[in-house]
Amino acid sequence: MIAVLQRVTAGAVTVANKTIGQIEEGLVILLGVVNDDNEGDSQFLADKISVLRIFNDENDKMNLSIKDVNGSALVISQFTLCADTRKGRQPSFINAAPPDKGKTLYEDFMTRLGSKGIPIQSGEFGAMMKVKIENDGPVTIILDSKK
Repeated sequence: MIAVLQRVTAGAVTVANKTIGQIEEGLVILLGVVNDDNEGDSQFLADKISVLRIFNDENDKMNLSIKDVNGSALVISQFTLCADTRKGRQPSFINAAPPDKGKTLYEDFMTRLGSKGIPIQSGEFGAMMKVKIENDGPVTIILDSKK
């Protein structure tokens, strides 16, 4: 499972010109589910993200977690994170989980992260979305549950 974390001062997602998820301070999490992912991968990422110290403290040092700053998470499913671009000029998505499995693990991840006391907003699985991100820093971290 691949997660791209973007520390934000605001984030929103729209589908068909309607805002369906919106946060202020927190993380926009772009989440890609790979074929061999399972609940252990979503648990690993939820555990790591909930305590990762990437928010600034009073000394402007990245020393606080999303929980410490009472931040929220906007979670967006993004199968394109699973692209294999090693050959040719067109990405292959053969490593991405099939839609049923991807949706199940996407929802499982959000449940697990939410159970840690982090308010969750989300996009719509499988929909064409427009994501607005006001990146803070900018701070962008990539996590892979397999690495």
